Amino acid sequence: MAQQSETITDRRRKTRNRIYQYLYLAEGLCTKQSVAAGLQLSLPTVHQNLAELLDEGLIRYAGELQSTGGRRARGLAVVEDARFAVGISIMEDRLRFVAADLRLQELAFKKVLCPSAMIKEDFGSVLAKELECFLDENNLNREKLLGVGIAVPAVIDPAHSRICLAPRLHLRNNRLEALTGEIPYPCFVENDATSGGYAEWFASTDLGMNVAYVSLEYGVGGAVFVNGEPYAGDNRRSGEFGHMCVEPGGLLCKCGHRGCLEAYCTAWRISDGLGLTLEQFFDGVAAHDPELEQLWEDVLCHLAIGVNNVRMALDCDVVLGGLLSQYLEPYLPRLREYVAAQNPFEDSGNYLRLC
Repeated sequence: MAQQSETITDRRRKTRNRIYQYLYLAEGLCTKQSVAAGLQLSLPTVHQNLAELLDEGLIRYAGELQSTGGRRARGLAVVEDARFAVGISIMEDRLRFVAADLRLQELAFKKVLCPSAMIKEDFGSVLAKELECFLDENNLNREKLLGVGIAVPAVIDPAHSRICLAPRLHLRNNRLEALTGEIPYPCFVENDATSGGYAEWFASTDLGMNVAYVSLEYGVGGAVFVNGEPYAGDNRRSGEFGHMCVEPGGLLCKCGHRGCLEAYCTAWRISDGLGLTLEQFFDGVAAHDPELEQLWEDVLCHLAIGVNNVRMALDCDVVLGGLLSQYLEPYLPRLREYVAAQNPFEDSGNYLRLC
């Protein structure tokens, strides 16, 4: 009987989730009848589940639809601010916090500099304290908090709850609990580039089912999606594009090898490495500062090699994301030209796009 009860409960939960997802993905308002027809469910089943979602404040009535005769049907929509989530990006010398509602609209953002926090024994305490400050400063209701997603530039082994390797954070074979143990909310830890790639895929309606995402932050990472699902690889190292070699014997990378894409195409190289902000660097490029123009040309050339390697290996669209991508739009035509010049099969680099 207990097993049967669990099965029924699980089935009801899945049905309720299907109904909520239908409303969430709908382009306009829905009615009970349209939900029932779209999901091939009975009206009583739909009515019961909608009543529960209404009681919990997850959906609401949002106006009336045009009448086709008789009383107008009441439209249903999700309540965007019924819940929210917090994302934390852990970087070498800073933390980034963002809170977003159910429609992915930003509610709050904060950047915290912490130059040496990564190697401290009490970093879990620091992280938990900064999270609570972030919630307090922005008057975010903890009762509506779904959970906390933590993005880390690391190879993660979720089966054993460990960070296998994070060169930029000076971590190797560390327990995930060291990050999450003092956070009193549900937590999910994932590689930063995989997180960014999934967010891009989820939010974009025009991306194909097969996509390679290259994250250009203070390091370079990536993610691969096959048939709309993340491909992790045998050792969960798929998409480590930052450590493909683009210049044999070239610049030293933080992984200890030379010539990695990450050594050439990071925000660190063109900002912190020069003592400039990204805005100052690109202002200098726009003003035709010879030194900065030469460096930026070198970045673009090596980035084109990396993008072409990804295209040759995976034969899918390539999306550039991360902090650096927001400055790339004026240079995208040139970058596409460089990519196309290296590709023996295609005359255009239009498969390359920005997030």
